[in-house]
Amino acid sequence: MFMATLDNLVMTNALPVLHSELGASVEELQWFVNAYTLAFASTILVASALGDRFGRRTVFLIGIALFSVGSVAAALSSDPTQLITARAIQGFGGAGVLPLSLALLAGGVAPERRPLAIGIWGGVSGLGVAVGPLVGGAVIEGWNWQGIFWLNIPVAIIAIPLALFALNNDFGAKARIDLIGAVLAAGSVLALVHAIVRGNDDGWTSLGVVVELIAGAALLAAFLLWQRRSAAPIMPLRLFSDRSFSATNVVGFAFSFGTFGAVFILIQYMQVVQGSSPLEAAVQTTPWTLAPMFVAPLAGIFAPRVGTRILMVAGLVLQGAALLWIALIMSETTAYASLVVPFIMAGVGMGLVFAPSATALLATLGVVDHAKASGVNSTVREIGIALGTAVMTAVFVSAGGELRPDMYVDAARPAVLVGAAVLFAASIVGLSLPAGRSTTTPPDADAGEPALLASTTSPDAPAALAST
Repeated sequence: MFMATLDNLVMTNALPVLHSELGASVEELQWFVNAYTLAFASTILVASALGDRFGRRTVFLIGIALFSVGSVAAALSSDPTQLITARAIQGFGGAGVLPLSLALLAGGVAPERRPLAIGIWGGVSGLGVAVGPLVGGAVIEGWNWQGIFWLNIPVAIIAIPLALFALNNDFGAKARIDLIGAVLAAGSVLALVHAIVRGNDDGWTSLGVVVELIAGAALLAAFLLWQRRSAAPIMPLRLFSDRSFSATNVVGFAFSFGTFGAVFILIQYMQVVQGSSPLEAAVQTTPWTLAPMFVAPLAGIFAPRVGTRILMVAGLVLQGAALLWIALIMSETTAYASLVVPFIMAGVGMGLVFAPSATALLATLGVVDHAKASGVNSTVREIGIALGTAVMTAVFVSAGGELRPDMYVDAARPAVLVGAAVLFAASIVGLSLPAGRSTTTPPDADAGEPALLASTTSPDAPAALAST
């Protein structure tokens, strides 16, 4: 799962090298990143449904294998078209890995240990996305661009037999695959995300972008209508009647929008204004990007006692305050040392959101719904990342920003402030979450009933069944 999330942004520091070595155009450079994102986001729901029907471990392993095939093809690519195709194959494989990793984890760990396990999962997930530029920069400077993809192969060689040995092949509801729903879901996400990633380059009012946005919205509406009629929906709309599930998805979207959009702007700030190399910029942001790896497991431990709501709201407020702080002190002469404390604040905030949000997402859902619920949340987060980056770039450009030290800061400041505002708004939404001071006890695997909640006020006392 770490490798699947890492590959979202691992290529960002390789783009200048690929421009010279493969003769890639600016548009092709964008597609090296976007091909993965689009394939990944548009097929997550499909992969989740296939996991429910044919076995979550089975589809998880197929995802790893497909991801590895795409990695080999990417490393062996000799022209831009080959690399774009290989990146799409990687994305299809990653879609089978990320949502099912959470479902397999939740189903394979005892209820009393689940918050800690999900905490580790959340830390690793966030770390994969956040350190992508760091790993990419390090590999390129010490090896070559092909090394970015060869790194995935030994991970797969270890992961596939380990998964066969350690994981149960859990199933969801054994129903026929909702093919119409799958096509509508993939088409709507593909059109919307593609329009988002090209909006700044082609113009948000250009015919192509407007047509894609309208088509995406129409397909989304058709998808939702079909889900109401389908006997075995790929995304059961009844899940959204669960307050914890609905609020967690809204928070997840806003969290991804504000956080990763700001990371994109600030990494460029470190290079353009502070004069850092791509690798140096990635290293300088490690107080932010590495903190979740340590904080998220702790948040997982304490979530049953203090509640997921208070941790998530605190994390969102910390991140919003950190971005506000950075925006207020950012200038051409700002010393790096003055950025360390807000970077740490933002990292701690990320860690407080990652694990509790995954726990809250599944808190009152039956095990039978875990894969679909995780698939919905993963899709929402991917759209949030794409939209946040696009919107903050649009704010930067509209403010007259250019990749020059004297033209960067004044335009970057309002973009970062947008991220802070979205995170503060998300913290308000987070207040609507249930307190979440208990862990889920998995219901009968064949039942679609919500999970019963076991009190964990005293770890030594027998678990008491209680409603929320």
